[in-house]
Amino acid sequence: MTEHPAITRRRLLGLFGAAAALPVLSACGSSVGGASGGATTGGGGTVKVGLVVPQSGVYAALGTDMTRGWELWLEQNGGRFGDRTVETVIADEGETPQTGVPAVQKVLQSDAVDVVVGLVNSATALGVGDLLTESKKLLIVTNAGAADVTGKARTPYIWRTSFTNAQVSSAMGTYLAQSGLQGGVYAIAPDYVAGTEVIAGFTAAFVAGGGTVVGEAKPAFGKTTDYQPFLTAIQQSGAKATFCFFSGAEAITFVRQYTEFGLATTIPLFGSGFLTEGSVLPQQAETALGVQTTLHYSDQLDNPANAAFVEAYTAKHGESPSCFSVQSFDAANVLNRALGTATALDGDSLATALGGVGTIDDSPRGPWTFDGQSPRQNMYLRKVEDASGTLVNAVLADLGPQSQSA
Repeated sequence: MTEHPAITRRRLLGLFGAAAALPVLSACGSSVGGASGGATTGGGGTVKVGLVVPQSGVYAALGTDMTRGWELWLEQNGGRFGDRTVETVIADEGETPQTGVPAVQKVLQSDAVDVVVGLVNSATALGVGDLLTESKKLLIVTNAGAADVTGKARTPYIWRTSFTNAQVSSAMGTYLAQSGLQGGVYAIAPDYVAGTEVIAGFTAAFVAGGGTVVGEAKPAFGKTTDYQPFLTAIQQSGAKATFCFFSGAEAITFVRQYTEFGLATTIPLFGSGFLTEGSVLPQQAETALGVQTTLHYSDQLDNPANAAFVEAYTAKHGESPSCFSVQSFDAANVLNRALGTATALDGDSLATALGGVGTIDDSPRGPWTFDGQSPRQNMYLRKVEDASGTLVNAVLADLGPQSQSA
């Protein structure tokens, strides 16, 4: 979700000089983390996992949520995958691939992990493809949303338990097209790869359903703090609704300014769910009331698995979980399932096993399956409401299952 524009894996790896040239682990000799033994069936031992998430920088809050989700699953399951003890090595992904790629290389080489889990930055996820292929180790991505990770740059060693950018936004495009909205929509998202993918996914679905996009804007990513010129353009466009994608600090600023500018009462705001997800919502406060989004999770989902998850998470951390927590919680869950049938801990064996796990029927997000190494999962229409003094993303509708957009 936070990738940087126009950067290829070849160019990316070239940015790291001597660090990128360090040897990676060979396919043999390290597939069991030094303590696991060769096969996964009946042998006990240890599974060593490298959890690579932001611990510093602007995405540290996401890293915290991801770590909490991972650790909660392990706590609830005795710290084990089946008969194997799980040893977690945490590494700081940082903000960019310049820090993320070396972090993955470190856990593969220095820490000799069996599996890598995590990654917020899609450029990092794309940049480590060759490392995973050469070492024949599995990576489960628990956030990065660029389509190419499990699309054009697909490798059998990279799976994800998160989403793709267009998967989330196209659900909103279809919904708005079918909602009877009279008039066009203005689309706005930051000028980087995720923003481009989100707008493209929304526009394709909205136009296919008969909708019209009357304007589009791409503010500079990470540099825009005053959205007034863009809000003026929206106001003058004649749009009957706005669709947007922002995350983190930009989501807080945009939603606040949208309401303060007076647009919320005349041009309803819709977006990808990251707009009001997790720690940003309390900071947006009442300016977020009424904002509608689509996402594959809300802590308000009414199912037994989510009720238990929210209760346990809130009791431990004093706040509700986010989709970032769920994505890591589910990564542990699917690894546990895969290790029940995998013949070894190498990437080929684990990838084969993941392909056979079937429906994940006990996820807080609701049942989902792998489709092309990325989730086919239900998307939910959500609306920010005040629930007895606490802002929540109330679930208005289940929009049904959706796979990675073509």
